[in-house]
Amino acid sequence: MSALRLNKRIVHRFVECRYFSAVLPKEDEYTATPQYPPILDMSPEKKLERKKEAVHEEIKTVKTVEEKQIKLNMPKYYGFKSYILQEDYIPYNSLPLIQHVTRTHLIKDQNLPDFYKAIDVTNAVNNVKSEIEDVILVELDRYQQKFDLREDELEAVEAENLFSRTLCKQINRIIINNMNKTHPHLCDAQVDVDSRIESFWYAGGMNPPENIKRYRRGTEWQKDKIDEPTNRLMNYIGSANVALRSNKPLQPILSASDAENPDLIVPFFNLDPRTVGTKNQHKHIANVPGFWPGDPNEFGLMSYHRRGHILTRHYNDPNEDQEALDRQGILASFGWLNAQANFLGFTTFNDITYPLVTQSIITNGQIWSFFVYQLNTIVNHSKHVNENPKRNVCWATPELKLFEEVKDGKLVGFNDEVLQNLLKLYANVPEERLGINMKPYLSKEEQVSADYEDDDKRAWLEREYKFLMSNRPRWRLEYEMYSWEKIYKIDHKTRFMDKKSRPFEFKIKPSDRTLDDRLPKYIPRAHRPELPRWKGRYAKEYFP
Repeated sequence: MSALRLNKRIVHRFVECRYFSAVLPKEDEYTATPQYPPILDMSPEKKLERKKEAVHEEIKTVKTVEEKQIKLNMPKYYGFKSYILQEDYIPYNSLPLIQHVTRTHLIKDQNLPDFYKAIDVTNAVNNVKSEIEDVILVELDRYQQKFDLREDELEAVEAENLFSRTLCKQINRIIINNMNKTHPHLCDAQVDVDSRIESFWYAGGMNPPENIKRYRRGTEWQKDKIDEPTNRLMNYIGSANVALRSNKPLQPILSASDAENPDLIVPFFNLDPRTVGTKNQHKHIANVPGFWPGDPNEFGLMSYHRRGHILTRHYNDPNEDQEALDRQGILASFGWLNAQANFLGFTTFNDITYPLVTQSIITNGQIWSFFVYQLNTIVNHSKHVNENPKRNVCWATPELKLFEEVKDGKLVGFNDEVLQNLLKLYANVPEERLGINMKPYLSKEEQVSADYEDDDKRAWLEREYKFLMSNRPRWRLEYEMYSWEKIYKIDHKTRFMDKKSRPFEFKIKPSDRTLDDRLPKYIPRAHRPELPRWKGRYAKEYFP
């Protein structure tokens, strides 16, 4: 009887399998030409490359801006080793490094690009000239009266930056009030003051540090690749005195084919960034263009930046000072546009599909430098250092004086051409890109976390995202290897009788801890009375 039941079960399973099996139509059973699966290169290098590309594809398919930024931070719980590029700290001879890591070709010219020749601002110059002259005199007088009475003396750098900040605000107010009738896009522009700008991206092509070389020497398949270039995570930190944003992007100056012109030469810098004074620090990846995701004005029009740091340079070399300004202009423009690109759904692993343009000004009120920057690519790591044909382009003017001096309460030698350059930046009208999907890598339904209907998920994403963007340290810091441990326990092994209690003694690397390697938030028993005691202890998490 048991054998009969067993046979029935076998027959039943066989029938089920046949019932659910897929039958290919006869016309699809054979093809005119043989079709073979792709032959994959199974070398360790190619396997690692395919693994990284799969991760990049995962990031591309993440729905919202906040989730993409969290996904970028997933590999490291304590943050990534980042090379800090500060706006107001410019080491000597660092321009080639900045051009390399931003993939930027620099064009130096006395005038703005030819694109601006078609913009006529003659009437606007006549309307605002007298007001700008007056506001410069008023701000100079107010500045002198206010700070001459202070008991504590301001340093020259702080004083110049403070004056630049107040003057930029007043000049921006005057120009917008006078030009908004003829240029309606200025009425809708969002004005930010002292906005935080922070940007992260990977750059490749640089020589590996010593710890990477040691690791490669101990790995069999990497012994012949000890000196191969590695990627570095770059972190720009800056701020804008005044920034204008619009809900439409500026028009590109170069076409896509022109951006791939090999004549746009970019210096190749293969040394360690620390060789030119760049410092490193462990930080979370944070892309902040001065606003939060969901703001409709997500395209930068122009920004003012201070230049007080020039006073701290004692090289007595005007060319070196100009290089420092060019470096600041490139970083300020690229950093702002790269952060905006991340809010549009692109990342350092998923390149932009259309160019972005911004305009930057560096000034102390008297000396002005103008920059126009077109961002054509944000992918500059791994093989893309050599294979990516696109270059970013920056047009930069030399230092231009708006006036020569103040004498008898009047500005002497006022330069109308400098004011004309300034007004042309305001008159550059942003336009909608017809036929282009501006956010191809974001979901159509949910593009920011606020679009989710689930209250718990929306609140969790907002809280996790804001914490990562704040870059606050964890309450329990990462384990540190002390110098005496390195000497006596690792290099010379003289403390073998000591009790093993440190992670490195168990071959554990705390730096490999991932972002989701943690206990979720505990829910007290009183908040889950309808559930058994052993259920619902931890809140749900929504890692992408």
